[in-house]
Amino acid sequence: MTDVTDGVLHTLFRSEQGGHEQVVLCQDRRSGLKAVIALHSTALGPGLGGTRFYPYASDEEAVADALNLSRGMSYKNALAGLDHGGGKAVIIGDPEQIKTEELLLAYGRFVASLGGRYVTACDVGTYVADMDVVARECRWTTGRSPENGGAGDSSVLTAFGVFQGMRASAEHQWGDPSLRGRTVGVAGVGKVGHHLVGHLLQDGARVVVTDVRDESVRRLTDLYPEVGVVADTDTLVRTEGLDIYAPCALGGVLDDATVPALTATVVCGAANNQLAHPGVEKDLADRGILYAPDYVVNAGGVIQVADELNGFDFERCRAKAAKIFDTTLSIFARAKEDGIPPAAAADRIAEHRMAEARPW
Repeated sequence: MTDVTDGVLHTLFRSEQGGHEQVVLCQDRRSGLKAVIALHSTALGPGLGGTRFYPYASDEEAVADALNLSRGMSYKNALAGLDHGGGKAVIIGDPEQIKTEELLLAYGRFVASLGGRYVTACDVGTYVADMDVVARECRWTTGRSPENGGAGDSSVLTAFGVFQGMRASAEHQWGDPSLRGRTVGVAGVGKVGHHLVGHLLQDGARVVVTDVRDESVRRLTDLYPEVGVVADTDTLVRTEGLDIYAPCALGGVLDDATVPALTATVVCGAANNQLAHPGVEKDLADRGILYAPDYVVNAGGVIQVADELNGFDFERCRAKAAKIFDTTLSIFARAKEDGIPPAAAADRIAEHRMAEARPW
């Protein structure tokens, strides 16, 4: 266990993201592992969520991210119709500098010590090959390679689900689910954003992108030379003629500075926790911007990893991910009926399912 500072305790017990069942602080001095595993709710079943490997500026920041992400997983899994609660883990450090086999094995032992209350998978900074290593110490590991009994990369179905959410947003906003002729700005063209761009182009959309990694942009434009590129996210947000803005990198991007600058009238992307703070969803609605709740539209990946626990079938998962279209439309309808933003409507539906569930 790490030393727990007053700041971390404040984050754990006085955070606005409170209500978590269990938070585990993990440290293995030999490998250099420092990690946080957060279980928000197991009302619907074992907590399911990925492992983020990131160079947080402080322990407090890491704990806050784990709390926020795990809470989001509870809501995501509930609205995806899965029999899983919400969990998330973060490993503190730069994966390019400190990720080793020994560290991943130590992490796997910590996950295993929870006895199945938490099921892990990939997230930012972790990949299929990493989950194969973790699985050597922990049977509650998904997102493994097909060679090791897993389903492989979940970004394919995550992107497909976001595309379905975007089609539903277009149907609600413009009366037609087709994205033909629409201009979509994609911020972040890594694992998920890359696949999303392919869906958009195939559907006839015009696409403009940006990414902090030049190599990700080059990889995309080598494959799709018709894609436009801008320098940064701030430029993308302000691009004239944008119909849809798709945040597909880290969260917290919709804030008090971004919302007034948006030219798009729809926000629908793969990033987790896009709203920087409570109240942003109302700011979006007040500007007439339709927000597709992130944890609804990006559920394709968790649908895949949950299916992996029961013997993975891609077509079965794709059919489930396709239902994100209907779920998103139902949330927009509920929001209109109740006179609330879509994010609040989605929360109500998810909270009702969790409240009605029996503890596993």
